Amino acid sequence: MKVIEDATKRGAKNLSEFESKQVLAAYGIPVTQEKTAGSLMEAVTAANDIGYPIAMKASGPDILHKTEHNLVRLGLMDDAQLDQAYQSIVADNALNVSEVLVQEMIPGNRELMAGLKRDEQFGPCVVFGLGGILTEILEDVSIRVAPITRFDALDMMESIRAKKILDAFRGEPQVDRNALAELLIAIGTIGLENQAISEIDINPIKLVHGKPRAVDALVVLKE
Repeated sequence: MKVIEDATKRGAKNLSEFESKQVLAAYGIPVTQEKTAGSLMEAVTAANDIGYPIAMKASGPDILHKTEHNLVRLGLMDDAQLDQAYQSIVADNALNVSEVLVQEMIPGNRELMAGLKRDEQFGPCVVFGLGGILTEILEDVSIRVAPITRFDALDMMESIRAKKILDAFRGEPQVDRNALAELLIAIGTIGLENQAISEIDINPIKLVHGKPRAVDALVVLKE
């Protein structure tokens, strides 16, 4: 893929969130509607095109752990809030933020994660489990070697301890398991077809009417 080739040529260690989602979208994985902006005017235009409420994040391949660096603003409701958020994000001179990502807000309390790890012995492996901050706390994940089938993907869902989170929950519909299976299968395909990728982290995956949507993503490249 061109986005991967370009990043490799410039010696990048990973793709930006926006670039990472371009890779996912190319394989049919649903991602958030979003646009990059290099100025306040571009950010305002993007927000109005997408529609409030929106989220804003610092953007760029060298900007990792955005939440830890306080470079994420959620639930912005109008141009005035966006202006304030933009100024506060680009004011972080330590990270030299020159671009922001303007993104639709995805509601919902359930957060899942999925990704890819490239094992030296087994090759690309697909990972699925609980997302958000629970990923590191509970370490409730299942792993399968790519390529995976629909049966494998569905079995991964049944293998996590918190599998009931996929059922109807507090007025929200049950997860569309077929759609989630397609997402997991696609991750395995990405790993098999793109040897330059060493790791993929999609966290969180949120649910829109029961269907998965990648809200944040990171593609790490081989050294």
